[in-house]
Amino acid sequence: MLTQFQQQMAAAVNNLGRGEVVSFGDIAAAAGRPGASRAAGRMLSQSMDTLPWWRVVYSSGHLPPCNPTVQSERLVEEGVQLNAFRVVSAPKGRFKRT
Repeated sequence: MLTQFQQQMAAAVNNLGRGEVVSFGDIAAAAGRPGASRAAGRMLSQSMDTLPWWRVVYSSGHLPPCNPTVQSERLVEEGVQLNAFRVVSAPKGRFKRT
């Protein structure tokens, strides 16, 4: 059973649209707990494919070390530009180029 915070984080991740890339900290803040980025990462690492985990990266744009190849493939399919496992630009979200 998920805690209320985990449910709120899951909802924030589920609300991400195709090509929208945000950070773990963004997810924690959307769930009402700014600064709880590690908790967001832990929850996503345990979610398997029940959540669109590939749309969440480090605040620097770097992909986490687990499954970077799968994550990069999924992001590229959604129109995200990467360079060496780092988000350069995305159609939506934190890394949107204006």
